[in-house]
Amino acid sequence: MSSHPVLGQVALGYAPMIDRHRSVTAVRVTVFPIRPEVNPKAGDLLAAIAETWPADAGRVSLNIVGESLLQDLMQMELPLNMMVEVPAFMAADIAHTEALIALHQRGNTLLIKGRPLTPLPREVLPCFAYSIIDLSDERRDGTPAPGGVSRTIPHVQGEVRTLVQMNDAFARGAIAVLGWPIDDAIVNTGKSSAQPDLQAIVELINRVDRQEPVERLEAVMKNDPTMAFKLMRYINSPAFGLSVEITSFRHAIMLLGYQRLKRWLALLLASASRDVNMKPVIYAAVRRGLLMEELVREHGDPEKRGELFICGVFSLLDRMMRQPFAELLQTIPVPEGVRAALVDDDGPYYPYLEMVRAIESASIYDIRTAADTMLLAVAEVNRAVLRALAAARQLD
Repeated sequence: MSSHPVLGQVALGYAPMIDRHRSVTAVRVTVFPIRPEVNPKAGDLLAAIAETWPADAGRVSLNIVGESLLQDLMQMELPLNMMVEVPAFMAADIAHTEALIALHQRGNTLLIKGRPLTPLPREVLPCFAYSIIDLSDERRDGTPAPGGVSRTIPHVQGEVRTLVQMNDAFARGAIAVLGWPIDDAIVNTGKSSAQPDLQAIVELINRVDRQEPVERLEAVMKNDPTMAFKLMRYINSPAFGLSVEITSFRHAIMLLGYQRLKRWLALLLASASRDVNMKPVIYAAVRRGLLMEELVREHGDPEKRGELFICGVFSLLDRMMRQPFAELLQTIPVPEGVRAALVDDDGPYYPYLEMVRAIESASIYDIRTAADTMLLAVAEVNRAVLRALAAARQLD
């Protein structure tokens, strides 16, 4: 990630846009100028974001919280994979009509955010592919609604925080939701809901933690063809960067080493659920791990980075396996700092988890507070966010 000065002038948040299949189809990036007197340049911001999302890297939806910055951005020639969210009051203002039409004609996707209080100019209405309706502004109850701007184009439901809210939004006709459906309460049934493949991964994590001989690790892999296949596919992927093909389990395990194998198993455990509703949770967990690791890349040693990665990836494991952390971590070995953060909301790694949650919530106050607590500059935090999202894209 290049050193873009604009990253010291804004705060970044991110959230997924999730379709009816529970797949993430775009990333929403929220941008706040950090102080009223700061005037970030739209071109500099665009360059920083384009480095993480080049034209062939999937879609990103820009939620610019700052009218002046958004106005400047709307005057630019944006890559086609960048969607732009336009507040309803700006869409209704004829001063922006020309810019909106130009973006639409170039092929950029525009989303109108919120409900217009006045009718949109006739020539502007066709420019918007979608509307964003937050849950706090939702009036639909499943019955046919009267005509209106938000009813005549497909809508995306914003402010989604739970699986129930996500499923209800789709039932009301939303084509996608924006947010993190990860806040459902953990219902302890008294039984582990771990599937057989999850139990095999946990067993292997325990063996790796004890640093058992490669022969024993290889034996576990051979008893689980799916796990073995995923390991071989992972280690031979472009993201891993090897110049030769790995064709044996033993060679793969020896090449990875214990720490990197444990890292891969953590990712595999977090992504092994068969529940389609867990897709957004898995998406969040992987990015949490990568972001927490990136937050200390410039200052932390490899062991600390590895433990923060595990902490982030495991931070939603209670939802995936439907067990509270106090019980769950009795069967999965984790470092003490990870256990303290996940079970006690305490310890040296907990502030990093709080920072990630602030970024997910796109709360500029919480991001600045967390950065001050951790003695991190906002630019460092933003570089970590963009590096983590770029790394996650490669894993996907």
